[in-house]
Amino acid sequence: MLIETNGIHIHCKLTGKKQAPVVALSHSLACSMVMWRPQLDFLEPHFRVLRFDTRGHGFSDAPVGPYTLEQLVGDAIGVLDKLDFGQVYWVGLSMGGMIGQGLALTHPDRIERLVLADTAAIIPDEAQPVWQERIDAARDEGMQAVAESTLERWFTPDYLKQNPPEIDQIRQQILDTPVAGYIGCSEAIRRLNYLNRLSEIRTPTLVMVGADDPGTPVAASEAMHAQIKGSKLVVIPDAAHLSNIEQSQIFNDNLITFLQPD
Repeated sequence: MLIETNGIHIHCKLTGKKQAPVVALSHSLACSMVMWRPQLDFLEPHFRVLRFDTRGHGFSDAPVGPYTLEQLVGDAIGVLDKLDFGQVYWVGLSMGGMIGQGLALTHPDRIERLVLADTAAIIPDEAQPVWQERIDAARDEGMQAVAESTLERWFTPDYLKQNPPEIDQIRQQILDTPVAGYIGCSEAIRRLNYLNRLSEIRTPTLVMVGADDPGTPVAASEAMHAQIKGSKLVVIPDAAHLSNIEQSQIFNDNLITFLQPD
């Protein structure tokens, strides 16, 4: 379905158990809702599962940016409002985790539980040239210019070698991402600066990260965990950035345990 909010159309999909708590899944930069397939069989028997394509991705509109994190948070709230969802469990990976932090800080009454996976709360000054290089490459040469380097950050070398069909599907998601959407969201991400505010979050929070994640390393998750009182930190072995895919069983086990504490 397409939901009109915040001046654009957002592509959403609802599956799972009706009249059950809602789990909202928010994906990484240069992906789409498709990246959550490994979680669906675990979540759908217990929850109403909301997946959506972030502004600039998948089948959602991709207006020319730059975008802001406040804008992405506003899109998410607009979707929840249109669907009449009061509180949700928010599960965000990478960019989706950044949106989740924004939601927990500005709309804490809407987030019942928060999962921050392979994400960060601040982009340091020394990383700005890297983000500019990615933006320039995509603008000048298209998404094919960033696809292979992105895959090398997202998965460990062993996983890349052993799972070519899966990698081909993920590569296609990267290539299908509109350049305007990639650049717009990259501009939002590079201005991320929530770290010093995370102590305001009172929502029960699970922080997960792949042990070999080079883009949002374990140290970034440790910093978030230290700031969010009562949060739990799980480091997933033998996984890089898309830990929900590379080590889906470990990811899913920890996710279900956190979302169903009783």
